[in-house]
Amino acid sequence: MEFEIIEQTYPEQFRHNLTKELTQHLEKRDSVVFIGMRRVGISNFLRFFLYHKKVRSRFTGKFRYLFIPVDLNDLIERTISSFWVLTLKRILDCVETSDFNPKTGKYIENLFLDGIQSKNNFILVENIKKSLNKIIGEGVYPTIFFLRFDRISEAASADFFANLEGIQSATYNKLSFVFTTSRGLNSVSPKVFSHTSLSLAQSQIFLKPAGETDSKIVCDAYLNRYNLQIPISMESELIKLTGGYIQYLQLALISLNEPEVDIKKIKDLSEFLSNDERIKLQSEELLEELTGGEQRTLLKVLNHQSLSKDELKESRYLLDSGFIFSSKGGFRIFSPIFENFLKSKISKGEGSNGKIELSKKEHLLFSFLKENLGEVCEREAIIEAVWPEEEALGVSDWAIDRLVARLRKKIKEEGEYEIVTIKTRGFKLIKN
Repeated sequence: MEFEIIEQTYPEQFRHNLTKELTQHLEKRDSVVFIGMRRVGISNFLRFFLYHKKVRSRFTGKFRYLFIPVDLNDLIERTISSFWVLTLKRILDCVETSDFNPKTGKYIENLFLDGIQSKNNFILVENIKKSLNKIIGEGVYPTIFFLRFDRISEAASADFFANLEGIQSATYNKLSFVFTTSRGLNSVSPKVFSHTSLSLAQSQIFLKPAGETDSKIVCDAYLNRYNLQIPISMESELIKLTGGYIQYLQLALISLNEPEVDIKKIKDLSEFLSNDERIKLQSEELLEELTGGEQRTLLKVLNHQSLSKDELKESRYLLDSGFIFSSKGGFRIFSPIFENFLKSKISKGEGSNGKIELSKKEHLLFSFLKENLGEVCEREAIIEAVWPEEEALGVSDWAIDRLVARLRKKIKEEGEYEIVTIKTRGFKLIKN
């Protein structure tokens, strides 16, 4: 049987305690902020929570619930207006695919059309309020899941957060929100978000890397869905090396199944994965999102040095998010792959032999841009050209931007070409 969403195939006990905790919050109409490393598996868990039939069945008893996922990866432009349009559209989508009175669907459809035609944020927000109250009027409690909320950080303003609170207040707090961010709502836009906005951040849940049992569930699901192959004896070592970080696991499975790869010995697995360019890019993303103090704490843990109370306080995020965890004799880093990356950063020299060398991904990107010299290369087209093996899993904007930055720096030294950023669209290679 073919499933549209892979997380529907997971057994019901996947991340059981997390499911139980979120369920209790939503039954109380709390708003929840999910916090964790980027691509650690928050979206993976929420897809399980939103679409798994047995999990959803818990919300079909005395009270009816409507879960409205709004994935901000779907934003073409990261503007507040686009955010409100997308939110209203997802409300409409969920109503149309649920068992509401057809008149309710038509009412909300008219509100949506009115909103996009007006191109006015005030009208869009008011129509969102009307739509939600129409849903509540039918005895249904809505929850809006804002996935990857960090993507709106540059456009967020005090008015934006006030409007979110206003939407919740207009429903007499029968609406709840679930946000996913890497640091919390105050980090999305710290200059404008007020810590007193308790209605938006009533509860925080830190999602740490998955345990071995849950990692095996994810691993087996991907092996079955995409007909991937790895030796049975290697699976447990793969799970250990990736440390419960879902993006590492997904990238590792892709790399191990490429035609030219033939890793049969467990002892070779760690070196192979640690040298995989996609995994190294992901490790760079993780490291660069940490503060200087947090990075110094990581290095002390790497070198088995003890941490002072002040260091632990300053680096509380590392513990809360699972970057490090308490072990016998001190603290440990969540993944041996990430440990190896840190060691390489320390030991790697930047010496130059006078020749510009491109990595495999840099070469693919440069070749694609050169083939389209002077033309705008959309991000989607870049993904197809550089990451065809990961297109179904998704490639982060950060990974694209980071690869472009590395290539831009290298070709700048040659002086023949320049990469120009085309805002909201992509990149263009021009000749100097």
